[in-house]
Amino acid sequence: MLNLKQAGVLVTSLAALLAVTPALAQEAFDLDALITAAKGEEPITVYDSTGKIVEMADNFTAKYGVKAVGTKVKATDQLEMIIREAQANNVQGDVSIISDAPAAMAQLAPQGFVTSWLPPDLAGKIAPEYQDPLVVVTSANVWVYNTALYDACPISNIWQLTEPEWKGKVAMQDPLNKASYVDWFNQTQAHGDAQVAAAYKEQYGKDLDTSGESAMAQWVKALAANGPLLTDADAAAAEAVAAPGQSEPFVGLVSSAKFRDNAENGFTLGLCSELKPWLGWMYPGVGVITAGSNSPNASKLFIHYVMTAEGIAPQAEDGKMSTNQDVGLPADEPSGIGAVLDRVFPYSMATSLDDWDARQDWQDLWRLNYAK
Repeated sequence: MLNLKQAGVLVTSLAALLAVTPALAQEAFDLDALITAAKGEEPITVYDSTGKIVEMADNFTAKYGVKAVGTKVKATDQLEMIIREAQANNVQGDVSIISDAPAAMAQLAPQGFVTSWLPPDLAGKIAPEYQDPLVVVTSANVWVYNTALYDACPISNIWQLTEPEWKGKVAMQDPLNKASYVDWFNQTQAHGDAQVAAAYKEQYGKDLDTSGESAMAQWVKALAANGPLLTDADAAAAEAVAAPGQSEPFVGLVSSAKFRDNAENGFTLGLCSELKPWLGWMYPGVGVITAGSNSPNASKLFIHYVMTAEGIAPQAEDGKMSTNQDVGLPADEPSGIGAVLDRVFPYSMATSLDDWDARQDWQDLWRLNYAK
């Protein structure tokens, strides 16, 4: 197992928004009592944007005898469902693992639609920056290439993606339809702009003028103008890069989970592990319990379960990393992301609300500069 203690996300406390206080981490905790209480409650429904939640819920049911149903729901739909169910006083979903942290913080927490619960017995294993709100997993979007066409990644610097050689040859999801992409733009501008500028100087031997516009904004504009192939899902981007028989020299941006297609579908995805300044970027999955759940103890038990190696195992197989420092990735995880976490740009929850506020601006920037 790979040790993931180095995988850090800079997070500032949002206890006031989520009605959670650090005292919860110190409360007396009896797992057996929680199990007993959970068994006396109604079955729970758990939302997540990955289909692995179905397996996780089934495993939870088998382990504890507490019925849970996992449902794959896109983050945007999760938000809408939670809000509408709360407003109608007809809560159907009990637990949600939401990959759209800015929206969750802006739309769910202030209205009291959800709460966050930190398992007290695991608090010592979860870094403080992950505790409040509870970040269940961090996932990586990474730059990839086709190992059947290249001996190594054909790019070494993200600025190369803006050059004529790669015009129309970059496959990625459409930032206008994938909020985490514009959040990444904003996060990088806020916390990594100097590194983007340094990568420019390394590539071209001269300083980038950032007096009027950030380095990241200039990179985003240049990438958009280079006409990347925009897809509606990571699956399509991965296929464009590395499907069997592929002859076009695409590079792509996909979830590390797509590396399972190498074994399942004969893909030949390779990780651009030496790419400057980063080989990809992280985004968090925040675990919350709906305030109107009829099964608060079963919901807490599920949160506790997914913070263990057994509970998160189906997602760990896809390179998704538990924030429990005692839980690692399987040694045979196909992307190899665990060995290069220091080269992945982290997500800072401290500025998640800034990401929410800036989304429209970044989408407008992309829309105005995109050229097919």
